[in-house]
Amino acid sequence: IENASEVLITPLEKFRKEQIGAAKEAKKKYDKETEKYCGILEKHLNLSSKKKESQLQEADSQVDLVRQHFYEVSLEYVFKVQEVQERKMFEFVEPLLAFLQGLFTFYHHGYELAKDFNDFKTQLTISIQNTRNRFEGTRSEVESLMKKMKENPLEHKTISPYTMEGYLYVQEKRECQANQQRHFGTSWVKHYCTYQRDSKQITMVPFDQKSGGKGGEDESVTLKSCTRRKTDSIEKRFCFDVEAVDRIEANCSFAGILVATPVLYIRH
Repeated sequence: IENASEVLITPLEKFRKEQIGAAKEAKKKYDKETEKYCGILEKHLNLSSKKKESQLQEADSQVDLVRQHFYEVSLEYVFKVQEVQERKMFEFVEPLLAFLQGLFTFYHHGYELAKDFNDFKTQLTISIQNTRNRFEGTRSEVESLMKKMKENPLEHKTISPYTMEGYLYVQEKRECQANQQRHFGTSWVKHYCTYQRDSKQITMVPFDQKSGGKGGEDESVTLKSCTRRKTDSIEKRFCFDVEAVDRIEANCSFAGILVATPVLYIRH
């Protein structure tokens, strides 16, 4: 197929230019001689019988010469037409046959490849069907579980090695400088926190929402006590204070996302 132009188009184009083109030139030449011969005959037929014998003989000789030339041109034209008719039976058909042979070889090669691929295709079809069946079964189970979790989230809480875990805001002190004076301020930084009741250990992992991941070093402290903050004593809602055993600054303030967050931490 890639060689279609070389195998089919180029030979046919060559046949058109060389053979059919030559026949067209012969046709032009024949038409020109026909017009000339007819003109001479017309002029000869109108020749008066009163002309001298020498003039009549000269006219007859001229007609014979033109007729002989017309006869030769006609034969050459007929010969060329006949040659084109004969040549096209092989010069036209032969490239077409070569192209078809290449085409059939291509399809035959594809057929042989398809036969070799047949076993793999069968196995792949079975594997796809099995995968589809497993997907449908798993999807039904997951959909059923999703409905149950929506109806009763607490009963289907994810099994975790931690007593409590989730996002909390931790109040951190930061050094600021204004008007060439240094002072300390506070800010609330989002952390992912985990708590294990047995070891009383809270682990805090800074979380940067913009970067989509961890935003600093982990910090773990051992819990000594946990108390709820009064709403009017701090600007955040759902706050509680944690007193740590092994922290330089023993007290640390946390802000939850839900109203139940402080209660759950204090309870555990």
